[in-house]
Amino acid sequence: MKKRTLGNSDIEISEISLGCMSLPTSLADAKPIVETALESGVNYFDTADLYDKGINEEIVGELLKSHRHDIVLATKVGNRWNTGEDGWHWDPSPAHIENAVKMSLKRLKTDYIDVYQLHGGTIDDPWDEIISTFEQLKKEGYIRQYGISSIRPNVFRSFLERSHGISNMMQYSILDRRAEEWFDEISETYASVVTRGSIAKGLLTNEWQKRLENSNGYQTYSKEELQKTLTELQDAYEDIHALSIAYNLSHPAIASTVIGASSKQQFLDNLKAYEISQTIKDFSPIDQITKKEVYSEHR
Repeated sequence: MKKRTLGNSDIEISEISLGCMSLPTSLADAKPIVETALESGVNYFDTADLYDKGINEEIVGELLKSHRHDIVLATKVGNRWNTGEDGWHWDPSPAHIENAVKMSLKRLKTDYIDVYQLHGGTIDDPWDEIISTFEQLKKEGYIRQYGISSIRPNVFRSFLERSHGISNMMQYSILDRRAEEWFDEISETYASVVTRGSIAKGLLTNEWQKRLENSNGYQTYSKEELQKTLTELQDAYEDIHALSIAYNLSHPAIASTVIGASSKQQFLDNLKAYEISQTIKDFSPIDQITKKEVYSEHR
């Protein structure tokens, strides 16, 4: 498994990473997925305090505790579960971040987090206070580095331009290319992109026809447009799954593509696609086959 440097830090992460949100909530069911990822050379594991109300962090922590110094652990903060009811609300206050990091550390069974990410954001957030809090957590040794997870230009620009953040986690795939227009600007802040949604809910795998049957479309694509686009991609490349990974990793701004797996077989399918992706070099047909939208500056 090849690795890339995350931002301007000394952290190197595997080109494909395990998105832990999809892990089963049973420790026994999650174990073979995580173990197979470790055996394959994956060293970057991404979770969040929001996932399953913290249960995901507990499972990840238990399964990775004996490998702690060999892996890079990332989690997120900012979405706060409502007390005594379903749903959550946005809380990027310093007090919440300072408390949440300690709760995450406890669940993750570790005394430090490698990459602590702000899990979203709004243009009205108190950026100086948020960044100061992350910097203080670094100074105190609770976290090694920090970043953000946001698709909103007015949010991630405010964060990255004012801070020493090293990453932005963004939705990005062949079927959702909006993030491309910001890659150069993000790189200029000495941060990297880590991608999510890279296989577009399974539409960018070799089971795309099966997934399409239960789909009403994806992003700006209608079901009919998806059928046409995916057929053309398959005709041009044969292996859509491998293509989806190769295309993500073809951009130097991207350090890793974070892909979830709810079973060992799903992870093995991703691993096989990654291995095949190393042979794909020509992406010139993609511009003609796919749409390229842009993010709204005012989101």
